[in-house]
Amino acid sequence: MINALETSSSLFDPSAVPEEVRLGAGRDELVLTWDDGRPHTFRASTLRTACRCAWCTRARAEERFPTGFPGIAITSLSPIADYALNLHFSDGHERGIYPFSYLRALAGADLAEHRP
Repeated sequence: MINALETSSSLFDPSAVPEEVRLGAGRDELVLTWDDGRPHTFRASTLRTACRCAWCTRARAEERFPTGFPGIAITSLSPIADYALNLHFSDGHERGIYPFSYLRALAGADLAEHRP
């Protein structure tokens, strides 16, 4: 059995809440700045590919999820309480909820991928 308190506390990590959230001028990037003052820029295509909503998860399981989303933009974003963002994309997809802890983990993976 899943403990509801454990589940909810894993969604909210106060250290993962960014100080600033902004869209890039072309809406093809999301920039988050955490409390260490350093911004991290996410490409819209990376975030669309990383969506964990039920529809995208099922499409991955059925091996019909695209490997990329070239040219996609973030059309809008909405905060979800104080723990996440809901992103809307130019392909009409707007189901993705991105907890700040997930975005922080994606930023870490992105940085690790680009280290020499």
